[in-house]
Amino acid sequence: MAFTLLSSPLQGFTDFRFRNAFHHYFGGIDTFYAPYIRLNGKLKIKQSYQNDLAPENNATLEVIPQVIANDPDEFLFVAKYVQSLGYKELNWNLGCPYPMVTKSGMGSGLICNPSRIDEVLHKAHNETDIIVSMKMRMGYENAEEILNAFPILDTYPLKNIAIHARIGKQLYKGPVDLDAFEKCIISTKHKLYYNGDIISVSAFKAIQERFPQIDHFMIGRGLIADPFLPSMIKNNTTEYPENRWSIFSEFHNTIYQQYDEYLTGPTPIKMKMLGFWEFFAQSTSNPQKAYKAIKKAGNPVKYKQAVDQIIQAEIKS
Repeated sequence: MAFTLLSSPLQGFTDFRFRNAFHHYFGGIDTFYAPYIRLNGKLKIKQSYQNDLAPENNATLEVIPQVIANDPDEFLFVAKYVQSLGYKELNWNLGCPYPMVTKSGMGSGLICNPSRIDEVLHKAHNETDIIVSMKMRMGYENAEEILNAFPILDTYPLKNIAIHARIGKQLYKGPVDLDAFEKCIISTKHKLYYNGDIISVSAFKAIQERFPQIDHFMIGRGLIADPFLPSMIKNNTTEYPENRWSIFSEFHNTIYQQYDEYLTGPTPIKMKMLGFWEFFAQSTSNPQKAYKAIKKAGNPVKYKQAVDQIIQAEIKS
């Protein structure tokens, strides 16, 4: 069966610089979701969000904007903004598991509040013609929360619901709950996308076999940890290209240069790339050693030397 691969948004990682470089060097992703827009009570779009969604920065990709909100007016404001840029769909994030989000009743902290979900969706569908899709966890405290939300969700013409098969308070710890995801399939009329722990070709195949009715799959952290994964899934292979590390090196240098131009001073770029290397290191033969070498690199020159040494070691191994 034909299937679609989607890039799950990760705050601080999957902005337009990353998306464009990823698409150029690796491919395999059909649609990218932009990291969420958060307004924090002010009806104003931050410059970083404007840059991320500017059509000229996304010319070669299919990108879907995302919003995180629990206020109908904020949702409507973002919907009209992204429509003004030419986007036809807005994804609503009810999946973010981080306490600073969930404690304010957003992300996965909103799933337990079907009446507020109803208020937001009612306004969105009555005052705009934007297509709404959802990204959700199965709840914050327990997997029953999403089941209690489905009767409300089923009253709206949502494009789809992408479900990360964990609850919010797990963050990314512990296994995905495939039994609970299966329960979701039979509990809603909406088209579901699967998200969670697709970190290898074999993991993807196992999910595909378990849920033959699902044909859209989201890859989040696994895509950063192994950027070749989507194209390998698409090509049904576990073989990496012979020039794997030289491709990765070019990709790395591209995003490094772009973030270095955008960020001011050596500390922000160091912290930015350190975040990426928490994932990148997982594809090396010695993840702990690779990450430690990056962490120890005290300035841009030492950082580049550490990266070169890691890549050369992988080429030789």
